[in-house]
Amino acid sequence: MARMHTHQRGKSHSSRPIAKRAPSWSKYTPEEIETLIIKLGREGHPPTKIGMILRDQYAVPLTRTTTGKTVSETLKAQELQAKIPEPLSELLKKTTRLRRHLEKNKADYVNKRSLIIAEAKIHRLVKYYKAKKQLPPDWSYKPQIVTGI
Repeated sequence: MARMHTHQRGKSHSSRPIAKRAPSWSKYTPEEIETLIIKLGREGHPPTKIGMILRDQYAVPLTRTTTGKTVSETLKAQELQAKIPEPLSELLKKTTRLRRHLEKNKADYVNKRSLIIAEAKIHRLVKYYKAKKQLPPDWSYKPQIVTGI
């Protein structure tokens, strides 16, 4: 997400490895990596957490170089992908936390501004995901406290 509401310029020199093929030190085959992704997806982990688990516990640097598919594409093929994309669901959780805080602390103006900024991001993401057909066209954001997220 672009930094619309701050003066930050982003991370410098954060780039992925150049290699287009799997590293020689990786000991997993593409089939084993896909079964790991499916197993972790069935446990309820989102794609970013699956990528971190594969990187930290199984020493798989990038799934795309080994399997030819991303974690999200693998989950989508097995119909394990979430109904709401992960960045949008994280923003929905954040607005829920901000609204709960605002109920208790009505004069917290910094929190009110944070809530406005988060909801603006939600509206932009919803527009993007509807254009990419990752959300149904009739989906809309209802600002309220969502329990159970």
